[in-house]
Amino acid sequence: MDYTIDAYRPIVGTNEIEEIKMLASKLEGVRMHNVNATFEGGGVAEILTRLVPLLKNLGIRATWDVIKGGDDFFQVTKAFHNALHGKHMDITQAMFDIFDRYTELNLDLFEHEADYYIIHDPQPAGLINKRKDFPNSHWAWRCHIDVSAPHTKLWDFLYGFVKQYDASIFTMPEFSKKLGIPQFLITPSIDPLADKNKDLDSRTIKSVLEKYGVDPDRPYVTQVSRFDRLKDPIGVIEAYRLVKKRNDLQLVLAGGGATDDPEGAAVLAEVQEAAGGDPDVKILELPPFSDIDINALQRGAAMVIQKSLKEGFGMTVTEGLWKGRPVIGGAVGGIKAQVINGVTGYTVYSVEGCAKRIEHLLHNPDLGDAMGRNGRELVRGRYLLTRHIKNYLLLMIEMNESLRSDFSV
Repeated sequence: MDYTIDAYRPIVGTNEIEEIKMLASKLEGVRMHNVNATFEGGGVAEILTRLVPLLKNLGIRATWDVIKGGDDFFQVTKAFHNALHGKHMDITQAMFDIFDRYTELNLDLFEHEADYYIIHDPQPAGLINKRKDFPNSHWAWRCHIDVSAPHTKLWDFLYGFVKQYDASIFTMPEFSKKLGIPQFLITPSIDPLADKNKDLDSRTIKSVLEKYGVDPDRPYVTQVSRFDRLKDPIGVIEAYRLVKKRNDLQLVLAGGGATDDPEGAAVLAEVQEAAGGDPDVKILELPPFSDIDINALQRGAAMVIQKSLKEGFGMTVTEGLWKGRPVIGGAVGGIKAQVINGVTGYTVYSVEGCAKRIEHLLHNPDLGDAMGRNGRELVRGRYLLTRHIKNYLLLMIEMNESLRSDFSV
C-alpha cells in the first residue's frame, strides 16, 4: 500500500480529507497498537491491513500484532465465537483453562509499549492483564460480533476481562451489553482503492470468470464468505435450486479459510456434498489475497448474496454494494444496516424468501441496477476506510482527557 490519504480525495471530497488531516495533527506521534487473532482471513484482518498503513501515513505510529495459539486454543475460541452469538454450546471449565493458559503465554510475549491499545474480539481479550506494566496507556476492547444474547456462563467469564478496559467499541447498538465502561459505535469499512474494490475493466472480469468455469454470457449469483455454517452456504444452494427450476442460472460460492477458524475444512466438505456435482455450481476455495478474482466475481454477478444466519457486519455486503450490485442478505446483524429493503437490495428470512428475491431481480435487471447505484452511494457516505480512520482518530482524542481538552480550545 503505497498511497496516502490524499488518494481518496476524488472519492470522498476535499472537506473530508482535510478534516481527517486536522484530527491527525492532534495525535501526531502517538503510538497505537492493534491485536487480533490472525493476519489473514476474515474482516478484521482485512481492515487492519488497510487501516494501519494509512494511519502511519497520517503520522500515527500504528502497529499490529496477532496472538499466538495452538489448535486447541482456536478450537476453544471458535466454540466461544458460536456461543457468544447465542448458539447452544457445551462450554466447560477445561475450555476456560485452555483460554487462560494461552492468555498467560501471550502476556509473557507481549512487550509492545503504546499509548493506545485496540484489542479486537474475544481471543486476545485477556491481554488487558498487561496494562499494569503500561500504567499510562489507554485500552479499548473492539468487539466485532453480536454479544447481545450470549451464553451466560461464557459471558460471565469474558466480562471479567472486558470490565477492566477503558472503553469498548461495537458495530451496532443492539450488539452491545451493559458494561460499566464507555461504549463507542464504529462500523467496519472497505477500501475503495484496494484490489478487491477498485474498478475493473470488462476484459479482466471476463478472464476471471472463464478461469473458474463461469459462463460470462449466462447470469449467475455469488456469495463470497468463509465456509462457515453461520454464513449458510447450504441454504444458498437450496435457494439456487428453487430458482433453477424455472430459470437459467449459475451459482458461485467463493471463500477461503482463516487460521483462527478450524471448522472451515469440514464446512467446505458439507457444501461440496450439498452441491451434488451440479456443473452450474462453482465452489471455489480461494487462497489468501485473491482480491482481483473476488472483485471480478462480484462485479460480474447479477446480484450478490449474503444469506447469513448470524453476522457481525458483513463486509462482503459492503463490497457488493460498492460494485453497484443489488444484495440479498439475511436479515441479521450489520446486513440490516446496509441492505435497505427495496432500495439497495432485499433482506430475507428463509430459503424460500431468498429464492423469491433472486427470481424477482433476474426478471427485473433495471431494478437491480438502480439498487446497485443506491448501494454504491450508501457505501460512499457511510462505509469507506476514510470514515473509519476518522472514527479511530476521534476515539483516541476522546479517550485522552488532555488531548480532548486541547482539542476543545
